[in-house]
Amino acid sequence: MVNVICIKWGSLYGPEFVNKLYAMVKRNLSLEFRFVCMTDNAGGIDDAIETLPIPEIGMPEGKPESGWKKLTVLSPEISDLSGKTLFLDLDVVIVDAIDELFAYADSFTIIENWTQKGRGIGNSSVFCYDIGRHADVLDYYKAHKDEVLAQYGNEQIYLSKKVGAIKYWPQQWCRSFKFHAIPRGILRYFLPPTIPSCCKILVFHGHPNPDQALVGNYGGRLLKYFKPAAWIEKYWV
Repeated sequence: MVNVICIKWGSLYGPEFVNKLYAMVKRNLSLEFRFVCMTDNAGGIDDAIETLPIPEIGMPEGKPESGWKKLTVLSPEISDLSGKTLFLDLDVVIVDAIDELFAYADSFTIIENWTQKGRGIGNSSVFCYDIGRHADVLDYYKAHKDEVLAQYGNEQIYLSKKVGAIKYWPQQWCRSFKFHAIPRGILRYFLPPTIPSCCKILVFHGHPNPDQALVGNYGGRLLKYFKPAAWIEKYWV
């Protein structure tokens, strides 16, 4: 038995993102698994999905919550879950089997952040860990919030540096939609995005989200234009 966890708070992502993520995992994972969504609002989430409240971590007043709430998945106990756990952001699209991620991860394993290569910083859209093993990372944050927020730009930098010995996924497995799927340069105006070779999980960090990429929504910015990625409809369902 393995676990897959996601987290949803606020109104940025609706319950359909959780439901589609669960459906993608179910199609692409042959291992027996539990799928858990930690959330502040379980309305609209499929009954087949386990939901849990998000533990309070005490964000300082006036500070944006942003990705810092992800640290709650490092709690020493999460219901009765145990063992190897894959965390997935809601804005990812699974395009191939993910069994290998569980076999590959024998320690804390994360994407090497594409824009910070060689700096020991992961992208926390996809990471694997054991429940409770890194509770010290969360505990330190709780005890030193102001120091942590002043020293680290975001939760994934803090997570990467505080966990210590992190391992990276093979770079082909987790790719960025905007860096690796959209054609480069002028080609983006003529050719549609494509799935990168050997990719298992396509990450939609920042803009666009999968629903926007599906129709070619580039926010009205000509230099950011890309053609619709109609193939997303096949996977993001």
